[in-house]
Amino acid sequence: MSNHDDDKLNALQQAQPPAPSEAARRRALDAAMLAFDAEQANAKKATQGNPITQRLRSIFANAKGTWIMDNRLTYGLGTAAVALLLLPLGYQLYNSTAITPIGVPPVAVSSKDADQPMAMVEPEPVAQPEPAPMELGRADELKQQAAGNAAATTTAQEAPATVGADASTSNLAAAAPDGEADVMRQDSLMLGDEVAPQNSMAVDAVPPVMPVAPTVEMRMAAPKQMAAPGVAQTEAFMAAPAPADATMAKPTEPSGDEFSKFTESPLKVVKIDPVSTFSIDVDTASYAYVRRSLTEGWVPEPDAVRLEELINYFNYNYPAPSDASTPFKPTVSVYPTPWNGKTQIVQIGIKGYVPAVTEDKASNLVFLIDTSGSMDEPDKLPLLKRAFALLVDQLGANDTISIVAYAGSAGVVLEPTKATDKAKIIGALENLSAGGSTAGAEGIELAYRLAEQNKVADGVNRVILATDGDFNVGIDDPEDLKTYIKSKRDGGVFLSVLGFGQGNLGDDTMQALAQNGNGNASYIDSFKEAQKVLVEDAGGTLETIAKDVKIQVEFNPAVVSEYRLIGYETRALNREDFNNDKVDAGEIGAGTTVTALYEITPVGSGAELNDPLRYSTDATAETAGNGEIGFLKMRYKLPDEETSKLIEQAIGKDQAVSSLAEASEDSRFAAAVAAFGQKLRGSNYGEMSWADIRSLAQGARGTDENGYRAEFMQLIDMARSLAPETEEPFCTAPEGNRNCR
Repeated sequence: MSNHDDDKLNALQQAQPPAPSEAARRRALDAAMLAFDAEQANAKKATQGNPITQRLRSIFANAKGTWIMDNRLTYGLGTAAVALLLLPLGYQLYNSTAITPIGVPPVAVSSKDADQPMAMVEPEPVAQPEPAPMELGRADELKQQAAGNAAATTTAQEAPATVGADASTSNLAAAAPDGEADVMRQDSLMLGDEVAPQNSMAVDAVPPVMPVAPTVEMRMAAPKQMAAPGVAQTEAFMAAPAPADATMAKPTEPSGDEFSKFTESPLKVVKIDPVSTFSIDVDTASYAYVRRSLTEGWVPEPDAVRLEELINYFNYNYPAPSDASTPFKPTVSVYPTPWNGKTQIVQIGIKGYVPAVTEDKASNLVFLIDTSGSMDEPDKLPLLKRAFALLVDQLGANDTISIVAYAGSAGVVLEPTKATDKAKIIGALENLSAGGSTAGAEGIELAYRLAEQNKVADGVNRVILATDGDFNVGIDDPEDLKTYIKSKRDGGVFLSVLGFGQGNLGDDTMQALAQNGNGNASYIDSFKEAQKVLVEDAGGTLETIAKDVKIQVEFNPAVVSEYRLIGYETRALNREDFNNDKVDAGEIGAGTTVTALYEITPVGSGAELNDPLRYSTDATAETAGNGEIGFLKMRYKLPDEETSKLIEQAIGKDQAVSSLAEASEDSRFAAAVAAFGQKLRGSNYGEMSWADIRSLAQGARGTDENGYRAEFMQLIDMARSLAPETEEPFCTAPEGNRNCR
């Protein structure tokens, strides 16, 4: 390049470009618009060829006068037939594909029925508004509108096209080029951003979009469907939104667990039915099950909530007898009802005899373990092994352990072995594995046979059945199984039951077998619960100090108008059963506490639910004058005896306090647990807010060495979240009920 060329180039670089010509720009824009209009006009011309009514004929004459076959109809029909055959396959592939469709994601529409799975539907295509005719010479104004927010707002008002896009993403997309805007919207949808409708019309027309992963099935998840830890999650379970007027967010699918059905104890009129009789219950399975359900985010079904088992889960500071010949003595207190100031609570508590440390009774234990395929879950057989290892660690030189497993076939896993050979026992436990169906032909017979062969006199002889609910232990008929266990109980070998897991838990059968076997039923939902049942409460779990314990209370009609027993519905007895020693009842283990609560209505309180009888006799002067609230009677048998003994005690007004604050911490806490259970199961009687229940329990926690009462406070909070209250307390009692206010 010459110097002359360099000079020209430098001059061009330094030269100022001419100002753009507005007239030239307008001419170019007008020319473009004219070309567009011409193309549009050309597109409106009629199509070539014959009209549609004259095209598809089977044969026609051509220009030469000869006839030829038109194959278009044949090809068309063949293509349509193939399409119809492939349509179902295509629809299935479309629904099962893991690729999210481009554009607005599927809209989640909840079913009208809460127990139906949520349906996924595709939104109808939204027509894009046609561009308004562009005036010549208006390019500057159009450009300014496209760069501002006014155009985006106008588009959103004309059609709900922005439903499914986040507001911030929409603003960014409006300012970005077309291609980048599409990518930004897609990225926002793939990241699962929440969607906000842009106007009220969009809210009414299209439900809000729920961000979901591709191919995710939307349905209610019962506790059994929740995958065990360590299992890959292939499905995502989401709860359908509750109706706006719902008061309790309860699951609509059954858990798969079986519970005994029962009706809440009714309110009784003292003048008509003054005597209440029931068997004691020391089981705690219900509390552990309720705790697990709430912890996993589920309100337990009402029949799973047995109030007496919730109350008896906690230890209370009742005085214990000093001699095993009198294994317990009652403690009675009377105080105002927390949920109704016009009624009172009569609390009856007993504490079993606590053997001295020097009393080391020999134990002959047989572990009957379910190793069926359903036990192959982390909260079943693995937890079971750890639980029994805790118990083995508590036993000594006088104790013997045997292990029987049942699944596809029954067998003796461990012959009777001294508890001091802990390595051998733990090794036998660790070698157990789950598999096969539950069909142990001789499981229960083998367990009792080993227990009887090694029976110890004046000691503990017990079979401990551990299962997740499959009770096919060799005797198919439930009644035959109960009869068999009763016969072994009469021979001195008792039965306790430990339940594990969820989904097929046979709680009703657990309760029946434990009652017939003079044992208790516990539910092990965690290692902590295993430690409580098999370490802290091992004496009460293994050693029975009294059997066939019955309670009977007669209320004074001159003082008490009405009463109801809180809980114990599955333990009710007939009045005549109290003095019949052939009628079975519950057992008390060493150091066990048992509590029973009555809500009573004092005469003249104005809280009566029943109208007075027209034809009735008043109480005698004798019963009216002594001022007794009632009379307590208790019967029990010592473990090796078959004739019952009687305990009697009057319930006097001198045992009552005038205010709830004067009641003991144990009394107030027991009342709080009762109120919690009543509210959780939807009782017809008694209504307290979650906040009031928590406040009552909080003020009565006491020392709480093991933290169980503190844990109860957390359960109240969980229940409050899962079963929120409306502005007015929820009450299912009839109109006018004293508790509905």
